[in-house]
Amino acid sequence: MQQAEKTQLSILFLIITCLFITCLLITNVSAGRLIQFMGLPLTADLFLFPITYIFGDVLTEVYGFQKARLTIWLGFGANLLMALFFIFIIHLPYPDFWEFNDAYNTVLGFTPRLVLASLCAYLLGEFSNSVILSRMKVWTGGRWLWTRTIGSTLVGQGLDTLVFMAIAFGGSYTLPVFITMVGGQYLWKVGYEVLATPLTYALVGWIKRKEGLDAYDHGISYNPFRIS
Repeated sequence: MQQAEKTQLSILFLIITCLFITCLLITNVSAGRLIQFMGLPLTADLFLFPITYIFGDVLTEVYGFQKARLTIWLGFGANLLMALFFIFIIHLPYPDFWEFNDAYNTVLGFTPRLVLASLCAYLLGEFSNSVILSRMKVWTGGRWLWTRTIGSTLVGQGLDTLVFMAIAFGGSYTLPVFITMVGGQYLWKVGYEVLATPLTYALVGWIKRKEGLDAYDHGISYNPFRIS
């Protein structure tokens, strides 16, 4: 396979990017919903959010960090636009016969604190995940995919979970409850990634064969603000 120095944005790349952003938006809407799962108080996004990391791994592994960086920023922009639009519409006047305003605001009424938590955690988690996977691929010569998908997730999901929970819920619960929530979320997300390793292997291998690409990020800039 040829290394991916410069590639067009292929159909497969666009499909994965769309799926990545779709999962991201759904999880950010559902993140404010607390559930009781296996005896632990957790946020409802835990069922879908780990999939965004799987898509992120696939993008970095196949297309390289530079293409993954583009997708990460597209996801950030979509998330920010959604949050700002929801904040805008819940402050618009509504007719007296509309009975569901409070319920609507409860679901979609993002507070500035939750928006800040989501955006900060997303950028830190996704970029750290992508950079670590990219560097590990170079160090291992492309061998042992599982070491970099799991290794990057350990760091990326850890930072994402800790930053989001600290900003969104810090001070809202007792320390034991908060630690339980953070630890439960983190273990779930990492376990999700580990169990999905065979699926990640199959997806990465299939896309590499279809695209004829296998990117190695030699001598690139990891500046997250550089879009090229």
